[in-house]
Parts: sequence; C-alpha cells; structure tokens
Amino acid sequence: MTLNDFDIWYRSRYRRTSSFLTSTAFVIADLFAVMLSFGGGFFWVNLYDMSAINFKSFVTYWPYLPAFILVFQVMGAYPGVALAPSEGLRRFTIASIMTHGGIIFSRFVEDKEFDAISVAFIISCCFSIVILLICRAGMQRILRKTRLGGIPAVIYGGGETGRTLVNHLLREKNTGYIPVLILDDDPATGDEYQGIPILHDTETGPEIVSRFNIKMAIIAMPGVEQKVLTRILSHSVSAFRYNVLIPDFFEVTNIWMSVRDFNGILGLATSHKLQMFWNLWIKRALDIVVVIFGGIVVLPFLLLIALIVKLDSPGPALFGHTRLGKNGRPFKAYKFRSMTIDAEARLKALLESDPEIRREWELNQKIKNDPRITGVGSFLRRTSLDEFPQIINVLRGEMSLVGPRPIVDAEVAKYGENYDRIFSVLPGVSGLWQVSGRSDSDYAERIAYDTYYLQSWSLWLDLWILLKTVEVVFKGKGAY
Repeated sequence: MTLNDFDIWYRSRYRRTSSFLTSTAFVIADLFAVMLSFGGGFFWVNLYDMSAINFKSFVTYWPYLPAFILVFQVMGAYPGVALAPSEGLRRFTIASIMTHGGIIFSRFVEDKEFDAISVAFIISCCFSIVILLICRAGMQRILRKTRLGGIPAVIYGGGETGRTLVNHLLREKNTGYIPVLILDDDPATGDEYQGIPILHDTETGPEIVSRFNIKMAIIAMPGVEQKVLTRILSHSVSAFRYNVLIPDFFEVTNIWMSVRDFNGILGLATSHKLQMFWNLWIKRALDIVVVIFGGIVVLPFLLLIALIVKLDSPGPALFGHTRLGKNGRPFKAYKFRSMTIDAEARLKALLESDPEIRREWELNQKIKNDPRITGVGSFLRRTSLDEFPQIINVLRGEMSLVGPRPIVDAEVAKYGENYDRIFSVLPGVSGLWQVSGRSDSDYAERIAYDTYYLQSWSLWLDLWILLKTVEVVFKGKGAY
C-alpha cells in the first residue's frame, strides 16, 4: 500500500485525530457522576431525618463542580486513555477525597459548625468513587457504540509484538487508541493485518503527521538493531506529538515501573510488592475487614442457600475440594455443593466413554455442559454464588480475596516453570483472570493475567478486582 492509497482509506473512516472529544465526553460523565453522588449523600441524610436537610437543595451546590474537574485534571484523569483500571481507581479516590474534604473544610470555616450537609458530603464522597467508575464505563460504552471515541495511532512494527498490540487495541476498546496504520520495512509482513493497512516505510512519520495530523505513535519493534531503532526514533517517530515505546522485555508487565538514572544510563525500576511484609499485612487487613463486614450482611442469605442446596439433592450443603495453596500446600477449598454426591465416579465414566469430553477436561479441567451438576448447582455456578463459602478459607489464612485461583495437582504441569512464582502467594477467591475472562480463558491467558497481577500488585488493583468481581458475577460471563 502506498501513502496515497492510505489517504483514501483513512479519510473515508476517520475525521478526528485528537483526544478532545474523548476528554470532553469524560468531563460530562464526571460532572454527572459528581452531581449524582451529591444527590445520593443528601438523599440518605434526608431519609434518616427529613427535617435535617432539604434533599432538593443538593442542586444548589453545582458551583463546586469546576473544582472537581480541576482536581481530576491535576490527577491525570483526562484524557484518561490507556490508564490501568486500578490506577484510575486510585486517582479518582484521591481526587474525590481531596475535593469533598475541601468542600467540608470550607463550609466548616465559614459556618463554624459540622452540620447535616457536611455529613451528606461525606456520604457523597463514599458514593462518588463507585459512581465515577460506573459513569466512566458507561461513557466509554457510548463512545464505543457510536464510534465517536478513540484516538488514531500509528503502530511501528508489523512483527509478532506489533500484531499482538494491534489485536489488543482492537479487542480492548477501552484502551482508547485505535490502530490505523502499521509501519514496517519488511515486505514479508504483507499489505494489511486485521484490516489495518501496512506501509513498508518506517521513515514516513513526518509526512503522516503533516497530512493526517495523527498525534500518537506506538513503537512495537523489540529485537530490531539499536542503530536502526535510534534512526527511526530520531527521524520518524519524533514527528509525533506523543509516542510510547514497547520495550524488548514487553512480557514484563509492571505498571509501577519508575525511571532511574545511572549517570546518564536509563534504568526501569520495579519491585516484587507481595514479597514485602508490610504489603502482605495491608492485603491481609483488607481481607479481614471485607470478609467480616461483608459476611455480616450476607450471612442470612448464605444460610438460605445452604438450606436450598440440602433440599435440592441428597448430600451436605458444603463441599471441601482439595486444592494447592501458597507454595503448593494442600487445603480444603469450601464451596456450596453444586454436583451430585457421586460426581467423581460419574466423571471417570464420562472421560472413559466420551473422547470429546475428555479433551475438553484435559484442556481446562472443566466441562461446559457437565451432567453431574444439580439444578440448583447450575444456578449457583452461573452466578458464582457457590464460591461464597471460601470466605471461611480467607478467615483461616488459606486464601486471600484476590489472587491466583487455587488449582489441583493435575493442573501443575500446565503452569510449567511459572508455577512456583505464581503460587508463591495465597490463592484468591477472585482474581484478574476471573474478572477478565473467567472460564473462557485458557491456561496461557491465566498465566499471563496472574503474572501481570503479581508484577503490578497494589491495594488499588485488589479493590478494582473486587469491584469488577461484583459486575462479572451479575453478568455471569464465562462462568460454568
């Protein structure tokens, strides 16, 4: 494909090259979310004492909205593309606490009292974090459906890394970048990939910027000679206003890397956060707090499920399955029983009689249409309610709320050399691969998700996964 051919292809599909529309849409979503949070805070105070506050008066506090947008901007919430979800949660939480705190403090300085409206703003702050994420996700969906969002990006590199990047950007639209052109000097890469044109000229960056005003370039060329890469960066990529370099070791996926300067030599610093005892204490504290307070709320519901399981089929309500935990230590992972009591014998007969089922079991250790599952068990699995008794394992210190899924002996070989590293931490009731793909993921994807989790752990990542788990459970995506 020539640049003139690309001109026709590109102009028939894209008209915007900046992040202005995306940023504006997110500002509107954030303003709506903040006012909704105000309303929620005023509503709950009014519900407790109708004489304490006028619920409708929350709309008079709209002059505070610019302060929220200003703080969000300072925290880097705009344009908000290619931002890790856990990092988005962190920024929104800090910004919301700062801004709500500023409002409460200013009112206290002015009125010299802590009144019902201040309480409403405290409640609003608690609501706002979740509401902001929901409204952001809703706006991303609108932009995706209407094709109004997305920032065109040029990808340098048509090899394996470049194609992996293109696949990810096309699949994960929330990233915010749209690949519109691939540049690679090797003719063997072809004329297009996944519908994206490939131009065999990595020197044409300045002309692309001049003709199409595309502002973003992503360089995905690990393995290319240093001299060649330096020339491309200096004479072609430098024309773009923004650029991202995918390093040679792109498999190392740590969002908390920071730059170090060794007297003019660039270094990227990282750390294994889950090997630090204070982080393990923080993670354990989160587990205990969430399980205790959440358990109090859901305990009656869990007792009702246990009764229904008992009435549905013969056998105990709970089932303890031997799994491998931290450092390969076996333990009993508790679940609500979702299978018949002779499940193991029936499985053995199925695997011996049906080669197709045996292949499915060997691939994922699961059977999609498993005849051993009871009527109530099918519902429990689809909604993941069968996993709730694992809070017992969390309290006993055998599991964490978030972490790699505990596995059985037969699965160890599928993890290969990654097994010792991934299971050097407590397994989790939920985890990154469960909220990203769940049972639809193969083992290679599970290992990739678990590796990302270990390398990028933070309290914010755990909180985001827990919030995402609620969404995934309601949708029932990938569960069986």
